[in-house]
Amino acid sequence: MLCGIGHDGAMTDQDHNAIPGFVRPEELRAFHRDNRKPMGDKRCTAREAVERLVKDDDYLGIGGFGTNRIPTAILHEIVRQRRKGLSFAGHTATHDCQLLVAGECIDHCDVAYVVGLEARGLSAHARRAFESGRITVTDWSNGALAWRLRAAAMGVSFLPARTMLGTDTFERSAATTIQCPFTGQTHAALPALSPDVSAIHVHRCDPLGNAQIDGILIADPDLARASKRVILTCEEVVETDRIRAEPWRTVIPGTCVDAVVEAPYGSYPGNMPGLYYSDEPYLANWLEIEKGEAAFARFIREQVYDCADHAAYIRLNGGEKRMRELADIEHNP
Repeated sequence: MLCGIGHDGAMTDQDHNAIPGFVRPEELRAFHRDNRKPMGDKRCTAREAVERLVKDDDYLGIGGFGTNRIPTAILHEIVRQRRKGLSFAGHTATHDCQLLVAGECIDHCDVAYVVGLEARGLSAHARRAFESGRITVTDWSNGALAWRLRAAAMGVSFLPARTMLGTDTFERSAATTIQCPFTGQTHAALPALSPDVSAIHVHRCDPLGNAQIDGILIADPDLARASKRVILTCEEVVETDRIRAEPWRTVIPGTCVDAVVEAPYGSYPGNMPGLYYSDEPYLANWLEIEKGEAAFARFIREQVYDCADHAAYIRLNGGEKRMRELADIEHNP
């Protein structure tokens, strides 16, 4: 089912309320004013973070891109705790979307790219769920979703752009059009996107949540600033002095962060740039198994529900030996 507005002219309050994830800037400021981020050490387990910060019917944002730097440890915990009714920003969402659909966690998706795992092929189970109409869909481009987050991070209600104009994607989106006051040209007006909670995986951070990312940032700095609540998972927690020694590398400040979860290999089976490569045989096996619903249900039970935590999941799938193999591929492709 498509869930778009895609019309010209001024939008009413009812129209605004129909856009999942849209929050007026004043309301977002009021939320942050009344819900101060914790000070001091924010470390906790993935289970504790999801229990405290992820609620049914939340709008969920996920960091990374494709299978790169995804917060698998939190995604598994969301599925394990059986969160339901979530909305989700599918900003080139591959294995993260697979997981959330497998757990029947999402009812709505803002789509730029989902169902496919890029060159690996299509997720049969996710495709069944989307084609059934169980998940409502609003279309966007990748750029549009990134700019929607940028708008919320800037504290404005929308950003103008020229993306999607004249396309079916625009007609199936919740964007509208405006006239540029300087040129008279028609622009798309992209509504701000403020997730209720987001999970972002980074290379390292300190106990306060000051985070560094090696390599491409995608939209994650804006995602952290646009979200009401942020769960940060990291490959390692380091001393604050190490973060302060290179302050220019801190791309997500602790003032945005509610919880810090140390999760070695936290993107597995995805890629962590500079540390380990994606587990391509594992992902290929997943794509094959999910063609059959009964076999896939058993697979998800074994891989997610029956694992106590992310460390148990890593042990189940080859442990340190397999992680060293993936590190070797990352460093010697």
